[in-house]
Amino acid sequence: MRKFILLIFIFLTMILEAKELNLSPKDVKVKIDEILRSHASYKKINSSLAERILRNFLEELDPTKTYFIESDIQKWLYPTDEMINNVTEAIQNQNFTLFEEIHTVMLQAIERRNMLETELEGAAMPKDVKPEEFKEMNFTASKSELLQRLVRIKALQLDSAEKFNDEIIENFIKRLEKRRKSRENEIIGKNPKERKSLILSYLLKSFCHSLDSHTDYFTPFEADQFMMQVQQKLSGIGALLKDNLNGFTIMQVIEKSPAKAANLKIGDRIVAVNKEPVIGLDITDAVELIRGEKGSKIVLTLVREDQNKEFQKFDIELTRGEIVLEESRLETKTEPFADGVIAHFKLFSFYQDEKSSSAADLKNALENLKKNNKIKAVLLDLRSNTGGLLPQAVEVASLFLEKGIVVSIKDSAGNVQHLRNTDGKVTFDGPLLVFVNKASASASEIVAGTLQDYGRAIIVGDETTFGKGSFQTFTLDTSKNAKVNTSGEYKVTRGRYYTVSGNSPQLTGIKSDIVVPGILSELEIGEKFSKYPLENDKIAPNFEDDLSDIPPIHRKRISLLYKHNMQQKIANFTQYLDILKSNSQKRLEMNKNYQSFLKEIKNKNFEAESVEIFGQNDLQLIEAYNITKDLSYLIQVNDKDVD
Repeated sequence: MRKFILLIFIFLTMILEAKELNLSPKDVKVKIDEILRSHASYKKINSSLAERILRNFLEELDPTKTYFIESDIQKWLYPTDEMINNVTEAIQNQNFTLFEEIHTVMLQAIERRNMLETELEGAAMPKDVKPEEFKEMNFTASKSELLQRLVRIKALQLDSAEKFNDEIIENFIKRLEKRRKSRENEIIGKNPKERKSLILSYLLKSFCHSLDSHTDYFTPFEADQFMMQVQQKLSGIGALLKDNLNGFTIMQVIEKSPAKAANLKIGDRIVAVNKEPVIGLDITDAVELIRGEKGSKIVLTLVREDQNKEFQKFDIELTRGEIVLEESRLETKTEPFADGVIAHFKLFSFYQDEKSSSAADLKNALENLKKNNKIKAVLLDLRSNTGGLLPQAVEVASLFLEKGIVVSIKDSAGNVQHLRNTDGKVTFDGPLLVFVNKASASASEIVAGTLQDYGRAIIVGDETTFGKGSFQTFTLDTSKNAKVNTSGEYKVTRGRYYTVSGNSPQLTGIKSDIVVPGILSELEIGEKFSKYPLENDKIAPNFEDDLSDIPPIHRKRISLLYKHNMQQKIANFTQYLDILKSNSQKRLEMNKNYQSFLKEIKNKNFEAESVEIFGQNDLQLIEAYNITKDLSYLIQVNDKDVD
């Protein structure tokens, strides 16, 4: 359900030009055919996809499941073989009356909802309604059950707003009503042409979402928003939020952002903006309240849980600023250990521009540190690093590897291409730990997985990483003056990534060698929690590089230059895994703060907690340091024994 999707919530400064959607049945057929030709797995609409399309279409119209009653939509919700065949034929023949029929039922559901809203006005509000009960919902079975759902949603929203004065609450209720009416008017459409385009856009979205969790269709307005983000024309506060019915819960604060400067914390809930309640609003509506010029002021009303589990409401003023994600690129810290230091590198993304890159910055940081310190071990922190540029992932991994394949790509046609480290100049060859969590994704998983495959690093952190091992291509031109197609744009999943072992992190993620649960470990985030995730896949291992993807005419010449000093699978560090695991487990069992932390995140329906309440700022990082020190010590002792 959209209300519970994690979003990087960065507020746009610009008022976006609302381009009119102009989508014809022919456009829909052309886009569907193009997407199927390019997709990594699906080449035609089978019965499974057709059934998904129907369900997705119902949920595009009614994502909150507060309009349809199951009896309204039963024949589409539980389709017969004949109905499924009708979906396939409708798309093939560009005859979409089936979806227009569903839309007509939605219009009737809107009328019923408006009548139910009048009944809500005098209804008694229940107490202690929790957001979690709306997380996974089915369509209601009856009108009375639908009314009860609406009552409970309203009770949750009013409970969060009760600390405001009566005038603000009244305006808040009016805003919710305005938002509902606006959404309903959008579905109804101003005229038959607009309504038909809208239905077709919902169909395209439903089709794309039936293929996998990353293939998507964008209306012209949505494509404009996406371009704004890619071009970094952004301004606002900078936070990772979870959109709930009772406010926007902060899950993470972007480094060097106004939110960070104002000391916003994980677990804070935004309930109002400039004294206007945002409870129950859609993110786009909240953006309207927050959007403004860089340097202008904004007041957020927050609800924060204190050490006594009491909720405190207070206002905090921020200055809107430009959010440039690259500013938070690489942080370097050291901790003295034995006759040297443990080097901790926090890499936030895999980036490259005309001034710098993740690999160059990390290499420079390593080399500068070497000048005045003996680096005993490196802790490469990729927690919450959601990826970036694939070539940079290759170069970052190559800082710790000799020559060899780092990552392989297989496209929708089955063609495999290998990306290699051809330099072979290792920047650091000592003990290496890669630190990950459930939000480490894509390029982070490639780096962690390949270093693990070669035995070059030990992986520490949450049980698994995110599990995104796919890549997408866009029809959207993100250059500065590009124009958006009035029929919309799309992105499609073209293939998968594989580490050198031939395994893809898709769906399964990279498994940690030593599990140290962190703040995200109990959250249901990751590819496996998406609605229709792309399945996992494997190719043959590529530890021995046969250069099979290189044209034969060039293969011999390249082999002479490349095929020496190749990275081998090693056990220099993994040989200590058993003792490292044992030591870590004993430490964590004896650590009362850590055990309290684990108890809290396991025994409650966990959304977000500030780890500061457990007496330490980052318990997971402290243990990662301990494991790094253990590894360095064991290697040093072993080297002395050999001498």
